[in-house]
Amino acid sequence: MQRTLRNGALSRFRVIDLSQVRAGPTCVKQFADFGADVIKVEPPDSVPRGELYVGARDGADMQNLHRNKRSITLNLKSPRAKEVLEPLLRTADVVVENFRPSVKERLGLDYDTLSKINPRVVLVSISGFGQDGPYRDRPGFDQVIQGMCGLMSATGTPEGPPTRAGAAVIDVGAGVYAALGAMTALLEREHSGKGQWVQLSLLHVGIGLMDFQAARYLVEGDIAERIGNDHPTSMPTSAYSTADGYVNIGAGGDDMWRRLCSALGQSALAEDPDFRTDRDRVRNRDRLNHLLNEHFRTATTDQWMARLSEADVPSGPIYTMDQVFADPQVQHSRIAAPVVHPRRGEIRLVDQVVQLARTPAHVANTLEDKGGSNDDILGELGLSAETIAELRLQQVI
Repeated sequence: MQRTLRNGALSRFRVIDLSQVRAGPTCVKQFADFGADVIKVEPPDSVPRGELYVGARDGADMQNLHRNKRSITLNLKSPRAKEVLEPLLRTADVVVENFRPSVKERLGLDYDTLSKINPRVVLVSISGFGQDGPYRDRPGFDQVIQGMCGLMSATGTPEGPPTRAGAAVIDVGAGVYAALGAMTALLEREHSGKGQWVQLSLLHVGIGLMDFQAARYLVEGDIAERIGNDHPTSMPTSAYSTADGYVNIGAGGDDMWRRLCSALGQSALAEDPDFRTDRDRVRNRDRLNHLLNEHFRTATTDQWMARLSEADVPSGPIYTMDQVFADPQVQHSRIAAPVVHPRRGEIRLVDQVVQLARTPAHVANTLEDKGGSNDDILGELGLSAETIAELRLQQVI
């Protein structure tokens, strides 16, 4: 069954997905949603390899990560695997992998080898720590990198322990950066006619995501500390208790601060010597937060949202996931995309974040059964029905 989106923005490209877990599949998902012919290569059932941290095949995580892809099975360790893999690689525009460097070299999936098979191929390699250096063969996982990039040391309350973010921000960030790198290489290929090797490590991604906190240290020597929900350099930017929950406020800058005080009915607070400038408010954040929490507790979150919106003060509620998808803006934006699963019926997945006006992304298909496109893809590569049957009998596919 043809599962690609032939009128998609990227429909002229073929992507081979050799990755697992989250970072690589997130990269490939960007191509799949925009119509590239994405082929997920996974081991046959005779070679068990679980997808760590992403649950069962029909579960939410796997379906969200691997929608819009075709699946073939291939035992990469089999001597006959090259009969399938090399013809497939010759048709590829992009190959995405997240093997450890030594494993990639042992399997013959390093860039030097691939470029001899297909000089136009773009190889995207996502590793924990890089393709060389003292940590090159260490396994990299999101939470481990959150600790090593400084994120956990800057997250949480001052009296509490270092705290991980509530989502796999390193893996997802790595996937998006990887897609950007791959698409940049494809653009360059239009000029040179040559592919190239795109490399990124989770560690570098994590440090990149620390952004201004990393820059504060490199330029100023400031080491970020845990300060809960407060912004380190601009206040009041924090979360405050209301009569029935919490509200987030982003009122950095003196003009925004005065608008917030007016919305609170506390204009005199703006002239308090402790709070006149951003620097004053950062230095006196404990007193500031105490006073603001007292004021915000006098009304509900919805009541405050109405007042703050009227005053043009950046603000928002703090949602649980069910509240997220009940929000009228989220529903208007159709962020939950419906798709039909062969066993689960209609399910909803997170729609593609990037919206193009003329050639939009489309979540069209769920993850197909393992090897569901074996016969179609191998036939496209010119393998006969007899050869395919022989490979299946020998557990190569």
